[in-house]
Amino acid sequence: MKNIRIKDINLNGMPKICVPVTGVTENEILGEFNKLKNTPLDLVELRADYFEFVQDQTKVTDLLEKIRKLYDKPLLFTLRTKKEGGVSYINTDYYFKLNKNVIESKLVELIDIEFFSQAEGVDSIVDLARKNMVVTILSNHDFLKTPPEEEIISRVNKMMDCGDIAKIAVMPNSEEDVLTLLSAALKLKKEKKGPFIAISMGPLGIISRISCELIGSCMTYASHKDKSAPGQIDAKLIKEIIKIMHI
Repeated sequence: MKNIRIKDINLNGMPKICVPVTGVTENEILGEFNKLKNTPLDLVELRADYFEFVQDQTKVTDLLEKIRKLYDKPLLFTLRTKKEGGVSYINTDYYFKLNKNVIESKLVELIDIEFFSQAEGVDSIVDLARKNMVVTILSNHDFLKTPPEEEIISRVNKMMDCGDIAKIAVMPNSEEDVLTLLSAALKLKKEKKGPFIAISMGPLGIISRISCELIGSCMTYASHKDKSAPGQIDAKLIKEIIKIMHI
């Protein structure tokens, strides 16, 4: 299996904790990063689609430069589109322009790229990320349902074949849906093909966020102030739970 290191973080072993920052203004975002310096987590995700000036590439880059003066742990940049749960309308052309600009700035260690909804440009942006030593998380989100187990495995394998880390997040409508996601993840774990993140969202799916080591998921997303997805747990609490389950 691919062994991916991000600064001093090794994605093997105990699952890593990522906290999304969803501030709207520059002051809100910088204030959150300042608070997160002393929070027990492994990396932070900047959800750029929340930023009020997300449509201005220069202001996004300026923001990243200011974040870097405050925060030195691994930084994940995510520009989430509305069709995959984002809050801003981002057309395809701008989506790739901004992500390429961020990669070339070398101000982030990881970048999230929507694999299926942005399929035509994925290969070129993954190549650019590798040239600039930026780790890619290829992602897929379904806020309506949980696909069948075979479909989940198929999607994750396609993302693994292209990028560094695969991420799938699905919405359960029943307890059986949660078990479907867990079962698919366990099979992916046993295949040992590469690192992946598997999430069952909402209150029903909380077990997937804390049992990630059991099912092979290398990372879990936790909240600090605001939640960026349904079902996220407070970062300090999930850190303790993951430690207990690891022991």
